[in-house]
Amino acid sequence: MSARDLSDVDAQMQAPEAILGRAAERGRQMGLRYAGAVTPAEAHRLAGTGTAAIVDVRTRLEWDQVGHVAGARLIVWPRKGGDEEIGAFLKQLEEAHDPGEALLFICRSGVRSHYAAQVAAAAGFTRSYNVLEGFEGHPGSGDGWQAAGLPWTKG
Repeated sequence: MSARDLSDVDAQMQAPEAILGRAAERGRQMGLRYAGAVTPAEAHRLAGTGTAAIVDVRTRLEWDQVGHVAGARLIVWPRKGGDEEIGAFLKQLEEAHDPGEALLFICRSGVRSHYAAQVAAAAGFTRSYNVLEGFEGHPGSGDGWQAAGLPWTKG
């Protein structure tokens, strides 16, 4: 078993508070402008305990054809990123979630979700986290939610 595998198994057994503390420390080390960053296994644990909600910011096509985390909410991150599009994204987020709720943003590889967490935090969602590696991971790297063998669904 690799060190990453052991870390993922460990994350599944840890208290949510410990995971959030580690996520916050990662956030400080990475200079993030939001609450922190979690691994896919940590996100699975946090969502599974009801500590946080997963917000998938990929496209509807990605959600339907590639698959998604069961129980996640799809709120598409705007590709153009203009003020109007960002405003529409935040409106959907506000309609679906309380600003004090812990939100785990996920995309394909962790890039769009980084920006979504940053924008959400700036809009008052102070408990915004990025899921590192994303749902599919980085091409050829063997990382991400699916590669970690975490549960997901398609359709």
